[in-house]
Amino acid sequence: MAPHPVMQAIIDLSAGAIGGTACVLSGQPLDTAKVKMQTFPSLYRGFVHCFSSIYKQVGLRGLYQGTSPALMANIAENSVLFMSYGFCQEVVRTMAGLGTEAPLSDMQKACAGSVASIFSSLVLCPTELVKCRLQAMYEMEASGKIAKGQHTVWSVVKSVMKQNGPTGFFTGLTTTIAREVPGYFCFFGAYELCRTTFADNMKCSKEDIGVAPIVFSGGFGGACLWLVVYPFDCVKSRIQVMSMMGRQEGFFKTMMTIMRTEGVRALYSGLTPTMIRTFPANGALFLGYEASRKFMMKQFDS
Repeated sequence: MAPHPVMQAIIDLSAGAIGGTACVLSGQPLDTAKVKMQTFPSLYRGFVHCFSSIYKQVGLRGLYQGTSPALMANIAENSVLFMSYGFCQEVVRTMAGLGTEAPLSDMQKACAGSVASIFSSLVLCPTELVKCRLQAMYEMEASGKIAKGQHTVWSVVKSVMKQNGPTGFFTGLTTTIAREVPGYFCFFGAYELCRTTFADNMKCSKEDIGVAPIVFSGGFGGACLWLVVYPFDCVKSRIQVMSMMGRQEGFFKTMMTIMRTEGVRALYSGLTPTMIRTFPANGALFLGYEASRKFMMKQFDS
């Protein structure tokens, strides 16, 4: 028996939260390296140099800088994302004239994921702004761009409120949406396509392909997402971090400034740790989501 739509939304929300937690715990150090390299590409010769510099500067805890807001960001984002994903699938079924339980194609699921990302961007942007600022605080202070850094979540929140008010938390929202919409089309499309390929070769349903294929499919989806949208993410990180110094230019002006002064290569700074991170982090995300959702859905079948 299918659960009530409200209960289905709660299941998707809860499964997304579990997946988001797994994603952060498995990939935070590499995410910290990514943000630092995006914001200060001239300070680091590469991924290994960035990692070793963080460790020398502030020790092991430096690699986990911003974990609290990252957890909040990922739990909030993935809860809303997967809840909206379930809702958007129903909208796609209605628009395609399909029944409630009718299976969707991989392309239709990719479209549903793309639209769902707009809703998740609204909760992701404020928490990711706090996370990025915390991760790049040492460099901002050391380079003299700010007089005194804020090293706790609460101090960053107070600083944003004092400087820009509540709207300050949505700095970089346009860039976030510009990153998420095409990114999650590729993310869900590649994930579902990969699962379909495994299911066809294993002669079973997509729900029964096992742990390793789910982890690989999630990692493959994440890799496709980042390869497509990485320059957008780089610009977003710059806007959110550099806005600590005052009013920051918008998406297009910031991107053109980076390309003119630092070259196109700067837009891909930090791509290496991102690609290394994507398989364990996104694999854990989908494994946590699929396993917990399957468990909760079973309660309605018994």
